[in-house]
Amino acid sequence: MSYNTPVKDMMFVMTELAGLEQISTLPGCADATFDTARTILEEGAKFCGDVLAPLNVTGDRNPAVWNDGEVTASPGFKKAFRQFVEGGWQGLMHPSEYGGQGLPKLIAAPCLEMVKAANLSFATCPSLTDGAIEAILLAGSDDQKRRYLPKLIAGEWTGTMNLTEPQAGSDLSMLRARAQPHDDGTYRVFGTKIFISWGEHDMADNIVHLVLARLPNAPEGVKGISLFIVPKFLVSEDGSLGARNDVRCLSIEHKLGLKASPTATLQFGDDGGATGYLVGEPHRGLEYMFVMMNAARFAVGLQGIAIAERAYQKAAAYAKERVQGRAVDGSSDQPVPIIRHPDVKRMLATMRSLTESARALAYVAASHDDLAHRHSDQSERARHRSIYEYLVPIVKGWSTELAVEVASLGVQVHGGMGFIEETGAAQYYRDARILPIYEGTTAIQANDLIGRKTVRDGGEMARSMLAGVDRTLAELHAHAAFRRNPAFGAMHLHLAAGRTAMESAIEFILGHFRSDPNATFAGGVPYLKLSGIVLCGWQMARALLVAADRETSDPSFYGAKMAMAHFFATHILPQAAAFEAAIVSARHGEGVLGLAEEGF
Repeated sequence: MSYNTPVKDMMFVMTELAGLEQISTLPGCADATFDTARTILEEGAKFCGDVLAPLNVTGDRNPAVWNDGEVTASPGFKKAFRQFVEGGWQGLMHPSEYGGQGLPKLIAAPCLEMVKAANLSFATCPSLTDGAIEAILLAGSDDQKRRYLPKLIAGEWTGTMNLTEPQAGSDLSMLRARAQPHDDGTYRVFGTKIFISWGEHDMADNIVHLVLARLPNAPEGVKGISLFIVPKFLVSEDGSLGARNDVRCLSIEHKLGLKASPTATLQFGDDGGATGYLVGEPHRGLEYMFVMMNAARFAVGLQGIAIAERAYQKAAAYAKERVQGRAVDGSSDQPVPIIRHPDVKRMLATMRSLTESARALAYVAASHDDLAHRHSDQSERARHRSIYEYLVPIVKGWSTELAVEVASLGVQVHGGMGFIEETGAAQYYRDARILPIYEGTTAIQANDLIGRKTVRDGGEMARSMLAGVDRTLAELHAHAAFRRNPAFGAMHLHLAAGRTAMESAIEFILGHFRSDPNATFAGGVPYLKLSGIVLCGWQMARALLVAADRETSDPSFYGAKMAMAHFFATHILPQAAAFEAAIVSARHGEGVLGLAEEGF
């Protein structure tokens, strides 16, 4: 089967949970109306279903090819990318002054999700370009913005981020790439960068590499890193392309998944030095690159949601068609479709509820980002910026972890056929496995959530999240359906318990961060997962409140919303208590810290 964009659910989340109406009142967002959003999503759904989704299997079976430094994209990708560019999809959320459409992130997020769901290997290319655009917008000179942004936003050129080196993975303080000042004000960049997604390809006229490197006599560590634009082809004053820069693709990786997304090893400066242009101030490169990384991390969270949705759709379709076994309740003497079996329903409900809840949290985060950028009040912008930054590691870490679980369940629903490549379920599992690893592993997201987002402000933002949960708990209890609809009682009971578990984890982290850092960080990933479960449960509770009021207008859709909220409450939220127990077990050398290193 192909991919069917869940436009109705996307619109529900955007309007009922993420506040599209409020976003449309922000400066520059007058066009972000319900009708505009629906039209854009419907057009995007057609493109993704008709053009990108059919190429997903093609790309997996016919990966990008490297030959003597040149990379040819998978069959059909170049034509599809041209259609993507001509449709204006690259510039959807970027400034109109450089040729973009200037739409809010809340409208862009579902468009990004559907592209990733239709063809994740394809989607990584424009996602990286989005990050390059944001970094240049933040720190680029007027000349750099004029020279690069219109082409990047138009999709004529693509962008990359170059951080990792053979000896420097997550620890960027170990970077060795260097940049030597040149007489003409440019720099000569030397070094090797690895794991560069779409670092070389034939889909666009130019590739704009954003590269971290050290200037001569730069301070040691991360404070000595600067950011440079190093284009594949040099760009003249009038914007035309000149000579090939001293950047070579040495190879592309052979991978478990995402096979149509070429992951390149790039060599800079083998022939005198690659010409680079300093972005912003010296030694502030990591600060600027974090803007690109934050955009990438949110985008990877959407990738997790996208893969989960695609895996769920395939598994649900298979379960309705596959006839195997008799009904356990004796309702049929003949074999029945496997969706009639309770455990298959459990797996499908797990897949769907995890996906829908993560989508809700991500879109809510996107709306906070819009408010952070566009609200007229400075203090409100700062408040929403803090909320968005708190949510990003959860959106990235939790959504990608659940993507692996959902894709694995998709294989399980297919049974033995799921282990066969021709069925297609295995590809989603393989593609999903990279997501908790790249753009910062789940542990890195958890460390960020602990250090920068929970401890730095003394738990203020974390507690504000709990306050939001409290307000929703009060609404659940006060709702007319509380005593007649069992979903309300179940949600209130389990969300309240999850909220208590999250509060306990927050207080443990605040109390042990300095006195027992090993214990604190041993519970980092469980803390991130606990937060993901509780905050996603919060969104499911909010969805339940809306669905109960709208049920008669569309019983099928809103009934399913209530059913998924009820399932999430009884099957997913109880896991929060287990994570809380694991977090606090690390004190005094218990739990994971109880076994000495030599014992492993």
